[in-house]
Amino acid sequence: MKLMDKIKSKSAKICVIGIGYMGLPISALFAKQGFDVLGFDVDAKKVELVNKSIPPFEEKDLPELIKSVRFKSKLRASSKIEKADIFLISVPTPKKNNNADLSFVEAATKSIYSVLEEGNLVILESTVPPKTSINLIKPLLDQKKIKYYLAHCPERAFPGNTIYELINNDRIVGGLDEEATSLAKELYLTFVKGKIFTTTITTAEFCKLAENTYRDVNIALANELALLCEDVGINVWDLIELANKHPRVNILQPGPGVGGHCIPKDPIYLYKSSTKAKLIPIAREVNDSMPKHVVDMIKEEVKGVKKPKIALLGASFKKNVDDTRDSPTEFIAKLLLDLDYEVKIHDPLVKMFKFELSDYDACVKDADLVVLLIDHDYYKSKDFSKLKILDTRNFYPKAARKLGVGSKP
Repeated sequence: MKLMDKIKSKSAKICVIGIGYMGLPISALFAKQGFDVLGFDVDAKKVELVNKSIPPFEEKDLPELIKSVRFKSKLRASSKIEKADIFLISVPTPKKNNNADLSFVEAATKSIYSVLEEGNLVILESTVPPKTSINLIKPLLDQKKIKYYLAHCPERAFPGNTIYELINNDRIVGGLDEEATSLAKELYLTFVKGKIFTTTITTAEFCKLAENTYRDVNIALANELALLCEDVGINVWDLIELANKHPRVNILQPGPGVGGHCIPKDPIYLYKSSTKAKLIPIAREVNDSMPKHVVDMIKEEVKGVKKPKIALLGASFKKNVDDTRDSPTEFIAKLLLDLDYEVKIHDPLVKMFKFELSDYDACVKDADLVVLLIDHDYYKSKDFSKLKILDTRNFYPKAARKLGVGSKP
């Protein structure tokens, strides 16, 4: 049976390499459609948890979905790769020395090579610098000297709402040739309700980077406006709300820094592909400077206090998730500890962090300053009235001080 027929009949076997924040939800969604799916991961703990129907991280609707597909024997996990009709690469591409670390993509590709057969489809979902597919993955697989198909389909999902967005967001598919593009599009049509647009494989790589770069530049504008508003003596949150009433203006929100697995690194992967980028590197500098700015605000608020105790609320990179990758809290905590401040950190969702976590009461007890870094819904129920609050998220109206709000009349 041809691969296209296998996809349409949902009899194709799918192997997803990497069962992390994106790979596992994608595996489960394909399994829900009736495909037999193997989640391959070198992390034995993840494999063990998935085979017990337990997601290794917090994600809305994922526990029920995993239990359902495991009950139907459509999803299993293994630390040993197996032959399949379709291989999907969903591994990290972290930043290393300000460049893309493609070692996980390379390792995944070599694993696929070991079991690759004639007519297989290989899809890269990981976010990569332009031309990674043709300069890294293709040369490795070409050594097999068989016919295979290669495509890139970057995910467009947000932690905390991943399942919904994987299903409902529009997608881009770029194949090495028209047949690869058609096969990949047909595969995603099995569960994607959004529109699927086709393009070249390198354009698809570039597009994902451009999307996150747009957001990074927009946030940098918001952060710079916050700094200007502090000097001028007005409220940046009011300013942005008013400016966004213009039908063609949509300024995002400022904050203590930009975290997550994508936005802090994707613009770098984009501008490193050329010597002509000017705006994008400057935007990165602005956003990278925000943790230090928050620390400077903290220093002003506890000036004169000997060895001040600082309580940091929120360790994840955004609200209502447990993902701490590139969390601004990590950078702020390190800077404060370098100042010999006493630092306590609380997060209602995060279980493991680079620094020790405290329960809420222990964190805020006797704090000279409580810094709200992540606006988890959990904190809505807390009484901040007796605490001195520095609010970086416009969360608490009666905060002693807010990011982006000047003290001048």
